[in-house]
Amino acid sequence: MNDKLLLVKKLSSGYGDRIVLQDISFSLQPGQMMGIIGANGSGKSTLLKTVANLLPRLSGTVKIMGEEIRTFSPKQLAQKMAYLPQDMSIPFDFSVRNIVATGRYPYHGWWHGETNEDEKIIEQALCYMGIEDLAQRSIAALSGGQCQRVFLARILAQQSPVLLLDEPTAGLDICYQEELLRLCQGLCRRGKAVLLVLHELNLAARFCSQLILVGRGGLLGTGTPDSIMTEENLTRAYGMSIKCVKNSTTNHWDIYTEGANDCE
Repeated sequence: MNDKLLLVKKLSSGYGDRIVLQDISFSLQPGQMMGIIGANGSGKSTLLKTVANLLPRLSGTVKIMGEEIRTFSPKQLAQKMAYLPQDMSIPFDFSVRNIVATGRYPYHGWWHGETNEDEKIIEQALCYMGIEDLAQRSIAALSGGQCQRVFLARILAQQSPVLLLDEPTAGLDICYQEELLRLCQGLCRRGKAVLLVLHELNLAARFCSQLILVGRGGLLGTGTPDSIMTEENLTRAYGMSIKCVKNSTTNHWDIYTEGANDCE
């Protein structure tokens, strides 16, 4: 059995003739939570969308469970890979349960009735995300943090082994950010693999088992947080002097721009 759920090799991505990233290679194994970090405009979301087959790649290969993703139909690929976009807006007044139930679409269709197995999977997803008491509530009545739980429950109901999340903590306060990332870690402990874009470097270093640092049109580094979170790496990626200090009490990284603490 191939131990690499996701394999990306020499991938180049962009828009039309404009190359954003080139020669990107990495792999993702069951149980890994890998964060994509880098400056604004460095291509983090572009990379994720290309891996998800939502943007045409310019070159390279993307394989899931040993198979090139281009060989799968959209429904087949959705059974293996779930994608949560940056802005998951719902234009209609759906209930939480109805939204989570759409995660079963890759196995049936929009108008196919739910089987007993579907109902069980939907209830388990709601329960895992701690939103079973919100099942009949309108999505429009929920807070941002609650909505993110609903959207995660939806892709959990999809039962794909690989989850791609584009800035899932954006706009959330620190409590919801940490709670959501702990839920992702729990999914990894169940054997799933999570690839996600994060802006918050401290959280990326704390919660991810692996990191991908992108910038200057390519891959600047991939590895454990301790190997990636160096002043040299981050200064090069962000174009300004960045300090990385490990807190001796918490063992967490404190990351800040040099001079940021000089204000009176």
